[in-house]
Amino acid sequence: MPPVIVAIDGPSGSGKSSVSKGVASRLGFEYLDTGAMYRAVTWWALENHIGTDEIAGRLDDCAIISGTDPAAPFVTVNAVDVSEAIRTPEVTAAVSRYSAVPQVRTMLVQMQREAAGNAGKGLVAEGRDLGTVVFPDANLKVYLTADVQARAERRAAENAERGHDADVTDTHQSLAARDAADSGRAVSPLQVAEDAVEVDATFMTLPEVIDHVAALVLEHS
Repeated sequence: MPPVIVAIDGPSGSGKSSVSKGVASRLGFEYLDTGAMYRAVTWWALENHIGTDEIAGRLDDCAIISGTDPAAPFVTVNAVDVSEAIRTPEVTAAVSRYSAVPQVRTMLVQMQREAAGNAGKGLVAEGRDLGTVVFPDANLKVYLTADVQARAERRAAENAERGHDADVTDTHQSLAARDAADSGRAVSPLQVAEDAVEVDATFMTLPEVIDHVAALVLEHS
């Protein structure tokens, strides 16, 4: 029996990571953070001073491995664990530009589909183009969103925990810019799949969202 595939898309700060890991743990599924994969490529490009105009010809030098245990996810680049390094403001500011390069998306989409094919019982994947591009036949597609102010407050709190800038106003502006870049790019833009279930988490607690999405998975699998 093929694994159950759950595709959770949504904008930055909507809670995709926490919800996806929670649902995967609840159901005994594997977990895939596709955004971390794009961040890993971006980190590698910045570390090696590779611009968006030349990255296509250098991707063979970028080996990414993404751990799928929801209790201990990780991502490595050329055997270096970059799970924390990819969360810096510098990577955050640049990831939309590198994610828009077609060759980057082609490479990572192939890796994401391979991860799904190798999943055991099921896979919960989070990202921005999963329901529309990567997993068009997913058992369940969820578009998770929240008011931009709520997202800014959550992301600022996360940044504070990591020792980064925690100004809510700056974070709000950054998220709005990221939303515009992700939704407006020519290749695989952020959008709601026609058959996705939209979940607005603005006024929901994390446990409530996990309960809701887990119930949806059981209904659709």
